[in-house]
Amino acid sequence: MEENKNYFLLKTALLIYAVVCLVYGISYFFFPDFLVKLSGGEPVFHGWLRWSGGTLIAFGIGAIMVFQKPKNQGIFVTTISIGTLLAGLALLYGWIKSEEGANIWFTALPTIVVLVLSGLLWWSRQQAKDILKSAE
Repeated sequence: MEENKNYFLLKTALLIYAVVCLVYGISYFFFPDFLVKLSGGEPVFHGWLRWSGGTLIAFGIGAIMVFQKPKNQGIFVTTISIGTLLAGLALLYGWIKSEEGANIWFTALPTIVVLVLSGLLWWSRQQAKDILKSAE
């Protein structure tokens, strides 16, 4: 019963991660101009946003694949846990050092989402370590 609970927490974290990655990835990949205008920041070359959108889409698809078969996928879960922590810290820095004219909510919302998601991923990774570890 305990293993099912840990498995459920991991799958929930992976699903949330996949949704966040796909929403932001598709937005940055297909609608970068809209997002820059929405942020209130200075214009930026769209290629700088599109490549990150493609990467986020790939991570979202990877999370769906691990969601389906999480056994022995500890490396992926650790990687996305580190990624969300670093992204959250970078966003927090951007929120604290907000540039003039930028919409604070545009940085604050993803900062909170990504840091909470990071905590959920780290927690679920620890809870499901028996599922995630590789057979040696």
